[in-house]
Order: sequence, then C-alpha cells, then structure tokens
Amino acid sequence: MARFPGTDASGRSRLHAVARPHRVAVLITDGFIPFELGIPHRILGNARNTDDGSPLYEVVTCTTRGPRAVRSDSDVTVLVDHGPEALESAGTVVVPAVSDDNSAFLTGTPIPEMAEALARIRPGTRILSICTGAFQLASVGLLDGRPVTTHWAFAERLQRLFPDVRVNPDVLFVDDGDVLTSAGVAAGIDLCLHVLRSDHGAAVTHDVARHTIVPPHRDGGQAQYIERPVPDPAGPGTAPTRAWAVGRLAEPITLAQLARHASMSVRTFTRRFREETGESPGQWLVRQRVDGARHLLESSDLTMEQIANRCGFGTAQSMRVHVQAALGVTPTQYRRTFRTAA
Repeated sequence: MARFPGTDASGRSRLHAVARPHRVAVLITDGFIPFELGIPHRILGNARNTDDGSPLYEVVTCTTRGPRAVRSDSDVTVLVDHGPEALESAGTVVVPAVSDDNSAFLTGTPIPEMAEALARIRPGTRILSICTGAFQLASVGLLDGRPVTTHWAFAERLQRLFPDVRVNPDVLFVDDGDVLTSAGVAAGIDLCLHVLRSDHGAAVTHDVARHTIVPPHRDGGQAQYIERPVPDPAGPGTAPTRAWAVGRLAEPITLAQLARHASMSVRTFTRRFREETGESPGQWLVRQRVDGARHLLESSDLTMEQIANRCGFGTAQSMRVHVQAALGVTPTQYRRTFRTAA
C-alpha cells in the first residue's frame, strides 16, 4: 500500500522526529540550468518550523567531482563548495536538468562522473529529478519499472531511450515513494512544494508558497500546457463556477448544477472545465474536498464525522476512503502527523 511520503508505517512523520534539519543535496554538473538549481534552495531552504522559526532543511549544492567552479548552460558559473561526498549524508537528493548535449539525453548512456556520484547515495534516500534530470536517473537504472515524468517535449525520447521506464507526459510530477520526478522547469516548484507538504503539512507549505508568490497547489496536470487549440477567451469560463463550488463543499454538488451555474450544457461545461483545469469536474471536486479535509484535520478539533460533513463527503468512512486514496494515509494518521500547535 502506498504510504504518505515523509511518514513511517504508523503514519508518524519521519522528519518531525529529527531535531536537526533534513539535509538536501542538489547535484549539478557542467551545463546545469540556473533556474532549476535555485528551486530547492528557494522552496525547501526557506521552510521554517512554525513553533520556533528554525530551518526544516539544510540545502547544499554539490558537484560530481570535488569542490570547483561549475559552468551553467548560460554565462553563469557557480563556485560549489561540496563534492559528491555530500550525497552520502543527504536524506534527499535533487538532480536538476542539464543542457541536452550530454550522453544520457542523446544516447541513454550515463555521464561517467554523474554515475559515480549517484552511486554514493545511501539506500533509502529520497531522490528527486527536475525536468530532464530524469534522463540522468534513468541512465543509471534508478527509474526502471517506475512511473515517471519529464518535460512533455522530451517524454517520447525518454520512453524510447529507456523502455523499462513508465513515462507519463501528462502530469506536473510523479511521486513513487522514494523517487519523485517532475515535468519541465517550473514544475520543479510544484514538486518541491509537494515534498514540503508531505513532510510538514499544509500550513508550512502555504507559508513558503505565499512568500514565493506561487500557488501552493496548481490545478490540473502538465497536459494543459501542451500545445492545443486555445479556448475562445471571450467565451464563458468555469472559474466563477469553481469559486461557487468551493464555497459550497458541504452541500451535494452535481455536474448538472455546475453546468447550470455556468449557463452551459453539461457536455460543453465538461469540455471547457477540462480545458481550463486539466481535470474532470468530478476529479477536481474530490480534490477540493480532500484539501478542505486536510486543512480541518490540521487546524481544528472537529470530529471525523463533522469534518466529513463540512467537506461534503457525507460520512467519515467516505472521507477515509478518499483521503487515503489521495494521501496514502488515513485521516487519523494525517491528523496525528500534521496537526499544528494550538
């Protein structure tokens, strides 16, 4: 059974039990992309304990061979203080994209120094890739048999070079437990926010997202950014109806009601809704209910039945099924792990 990332078998947070910050090593080599290098530092590096303001993560940059100056894919060069030995003490390793003139991307064969560095990672370490960083992980066999994603423009290439990898080009990120992969560029932000939420809950994540001026959770999947016919901007959208629905989560909401509020036929509304969010109305509504339950589990003393009613699940059992499917733990385990201090 899937387990909520950052928790042990009982649902207790692994990271909360550790007094010192969780160490994150960002591994780069020549040709790295500066924007993607900055994402883990900006998102995870700025996360703070809500009780005392102490840092929750120690984020360090390391290179594949000794402390040295590392050239980016642009006119930026960074002086990196850590060599690959930093990977041996990391609880999480992040591999951002590098320019597409390397052997992993071109032929599927690993960059020798990258392979040597990745071999230093301890078993059980959580590994993340951003964008085409997935090619580096796949080239050394770390993605064999796993569901993964990468930038939609390179998903077909990843699948062709690594047929044992299960590539999904239609999502912002894939969480497969100890290995997580993200789509292109800014999807690395979504992935790091997901990791932060998994480790420390919604309150910490919302604080970091607010200071970074990004949404804590983006609607839809990566597919919405793939080139497709653009909906008529002058036509009626579904945003007002989505806002209307969020304000009424405690009530039963049918597809017919949503379409009627938007003054559309059910067929037109469903098509427009998917174009704008990347999800069906039903999928979106369940996610809103789960997010609402999440917030109340963290911040209130309400019973499971009360939370289920307020979020529109009807019964605690129904809420349990949906929350466990979405988060990998029961509502009780989630509350035990992420309940914020009163």
